[in-house]
Amino acid sequence: MDINVQWVFTSMALLGLASGMIGTFALLKKQSLIGDAMAHAALPGICIAFLLYGQKSLLFFFIGAACSGYVATACIQFIVKHTRIKEDAAIGIVLSVFFGLGIVLLTWINQHEGGNQSGINDFLFGKAASLTGSDVNVLAVTTITMIIITSVFFKEFKIITFDRAFAQGIGVPVSLLNGVLMFLIVSVVVVGLQAVGVVLMSALLITPALAARYWTEKLEWMTLLAGGFGALSGVVGAYVSLVAYVPTGPLVIIFATMLFVCSFLFAPKRGVLSKMIRQYIQRRKVRSKQLVYKRGEQL
Repeated sequence: MDINVQWVFTSMALLGLASGMIGTFALLKKQSLIGDAMAHAALPGICIAFLLYGQKSLLFFFIGAACSGYVATACIQFIVKHTRIKEDAAIGIVLSVFFGLGIVLLTWINQHEGGNQSGINDFLFGKAASLTGSDVNVLAVTTITMIIITSVFFKEFKIITFDRAFAQGIGVPVSLLNGVLMFLIVSVVVVGLQAVGVVLMSALLITPALAARYWTEKLEWMTLLAGGFGALSGVVGAYVSLVAYVPTGPLVIIFATMLFVCSFLFAPKRGVLSKMIRQYIQRRKVRSKQLVYKRGEQL
């Protein structure tokens, strides 16, 4: 196997692992829509970074996307704080405005000389095959750093996720840790844009965590399972993308969704079919006992 292909698979596995782990906390804190807003809001930042730098540079694209994402976050918080608009509506407003601006800038770039070679189109639906060696290195280092930060602050994230008041009572810096968690969510969305795409990156953040939720009640196992599901989805999606020459993002999300459907149906405790089987067995036992009781009365 070509060394570049191995690097792409490794980076996709790391991206899926980081997305699953961080997505677990985003899901439990009911911040799923934040990831979607950040992904769509990143597009104008990428376009502006290209206009300023003049050529494709994943590092500069990351910086532009991150700045755009944080501006979008600030806009959402401002709208919620100073108006009567609820958070979900504010997210929808900011998402639409930023994504619309990004599409306008993208169209304008493509209409100018050299715009089609910018590689920005790959950020819409993702294309792992377009990653260069330096791109893969940036993505790998960033995702490994995020995984380490999540592991180091895992206990603190767990406390602020389930009992914010208790965390404040024992002196845990809740605001700071919430900021760190938001930084991780924005970062994993930004670094995954070229591989998975603006449109579908938020799904990689949430779908593995949703699938893992059906298999366990413990946060530790849920986080590990979500990371594993994300890594598997990333590798399989990248492989099919490289073989079939199609965008990576849709394939990654399709496989992640397949894992979710399997978990939804077949998970031992919470799966729909598993519950139906247990209920059927329980009814059979009850009927058997009732039959034995009736026969005993007849005797």
